[in-house]
Amino acid sequence: MRTVTDFNFQGQRALVRVDFNVKIDNHYNVIDDTRIKACLPTINKIINEGGKAILMSHMGRPKGQYHDSFSFKHLVNHLAGLLKTEVRFYEDCIGDEVVQKINNELQEGEVALLENLRFHKTEKQGDETFAKQLAKLGDVYIDDAFGTAHRAHASNYTVAQYFDPEHKMAGSLMTSELEHAHHVVNTPEHPYAAAIGGSKVSDKIQLLRSLMSKADHILIGGGMTYTFLKAQGYQIGNSMVEEDKLELASSLINEAANNHVKLHIPIDSVITKSITNKAEKHITDNSNIPEGYMGADLGPKTIERYGEIIKNAKTIFWNGPVGVFEVEGLEEGTHRMALAVAEATQMSAYSLI
Repeated sequence: MRTVTDFNFQGQRALVRVDFNVKIDNHYNVIDDTRIKACLPTINKIINEGGKAILMSHMGRPKGQYHDSFSFKHLVNHLAGLLKTEVRFYEDCIGDEVVQKINNELQEGEVALLENLRFHKTEKQGDETFAKQLAKLGDVYIDDAFGTAHRAHASNYTVAQYFDPEHKMAGSLMTSELEHAHHVVNTPEHPYAAAIGGSKVSDKIQLLRSLMSKADHILIGGGMTYTFLKAQGYQIGNSMVEEDKLELASSLINEAANNHVKLHIPIDSVITKSITNKAEKHITDNSNIPEGYMGADLGPKTIERYGEIIKNAKTIFWNGPVGVFEVEGLEEGTHRMALAVAEATQMSAYSLI
């Protein structure tokens, strides 16, 4: 696999898939810029060598339509401040006009930020025509978005097919994450605990199956919790559920048992009637959720159980939030999980987040 380390970007248009899927407040200020900062080494290498960095990413879930709150125009000043250089913003990510403007305006050592990829529904579909138009923007393609690498979208999987092996490569962040992942996958020390969050079982199926032969404990959290709970016969109220994945969830539970892997599913939840800061939050006594409520975070008993497993682990892999951590009152599970991982890491555990 080629990396940015062994490539000179002088005079090259570098099309970079970054992960700028960050949260912004009502005044369009970035709440947490960790993901942006993680991509700075790749961007700086390109522009310091006289290349042209053309950045593309998604933000939020605009469902193929323009939404001002998800526009990258709000990130331009923040990114420019981090890079200490001007960032040119383009109001679309494809089209002859964008290609022409970038070719005419962008100089060596400069940075361009394209508009949100997901304003086009064809991005998530992995559409070839959309990917071909993206490919017109670069002489080389760099994937530095580890958080989206598991998705076969147009801006990572499909677009890479339009660059030859010498002109497509992994960015600094991607390279680092893959090196850490290699350790977790191939030489983990036991006990090995994997915490898997996120909203959909379908998004994590390959990851969960790969962990069945490696992990000692798999800790389920996030929206996918309620698909697993319903598959086991629990009441989940108005919680998010993938009805067409109930059989899959059941098969994963059985697969874990057959592989002698302890698959842990939350035994209590923080519930609410709406995912807002002002909505009342309650805690269930067990895994059932009453009608009219939805599960939105791990309950205290689950937090305690998961924390103990993590603190006793020698290898820890964590992928995805275990609750709606952006909302006040629903961040405790993710926060406490992070503290447990940090504590275990300080005690010599190897952790990958």
